[in-house]
Amino acid sequence: MPPRKSVTLTEAELRLMEVLWRKGPSTVQQVLDALPARPLLAYNSILTTIRILEKKGYVKHVKGGRAHVYAALLDRQAATRSEIRHLVGRFFGNSDELLVLNILENRGVDQEELDRLRQLLDGSK
Repeated sequence: MPPRKSVTLTEAELRLMEVLWRKGPSTVQQVLDALPARPLLAYNSILTTIRILEKKGYVKHVKGGRAHVYAALLDRQAATRSEIRHLVGRFFGNSDELLVLNILENRGVDQEELDRLRQLLDGSK
């Protein structure tokens, strides 16, 4: 049985999405040029990863001359929400409360953060 296709972004996929979100529609070469020099990635590695992103529904391409131009179908905020929903479902039984409690217990909260949280909670009533 083949491995199940992941709906979340891998680290490599996220790096390429960050470029598309920042620069907008880009060719593979433009994505490569926008990435930091280290770690060095090959053109074919970027092309393969972008094709995976396209299969997952994160990007689409249009023909732009001789090259394909890839564009993000999902903005960063929507991708972030999707990743958080996946995390909450997988580790916290779809309980936002358990996620927040876990963060607060593990990291602790200073008074300023606590005040901001109170304001957010009061504003949502």
